[in-house]
Amino acid sequence: MNAHKAKLRILLAVSMIGIGLMHFFAPEGFVRIVPEWLPAPLTLVLVSGLFEIAGGVGLLVPKVRRAAGLGLIALYLAVFPANIHMAAADVQPPGFHIPEILLWVRLPFQALFIVWAWWCSRESTTHEKALVSTQN
Repeated sequence: MNAHKAKLRILLAVSMIGIGLMHFFAPEGFVRIVPEWLPAPLTLVLVSGLFEIAGGVGLLVPKVRRAAGLGLIALYLAVFPANIHMAAADVQPPGFHIPEILLWVRLPFQALFIVWAWWCSRESTTHEKALVSTQN
């Protein structure tokens, strides 16, 4: 279980770092999904990208892993209005067309990311540790 958890933690970390970097190298698509009622869309995109990178790196550092996971959960909740706006206004990424239904279907996946960040950032339970010791 620990090896499985470690692989999933690395996958989430690398994904968050990559997506965070995209906020800096190609911010246009992210700026487009920021709801109009929020100020300074580019600043919000850059700040969220910075927190995605920090959260991804933090997942890889045991001493800050728990804080990084909680930070990512807060980030997922904070950006959820942008995801809703993307679906409600049918905002399309530059150069792509995503069917509107998929924009709505992807919204519940935010909950999956929240659970994933929580699970990957917490200490292994006694049950998980027992499972690992019986497998070795």
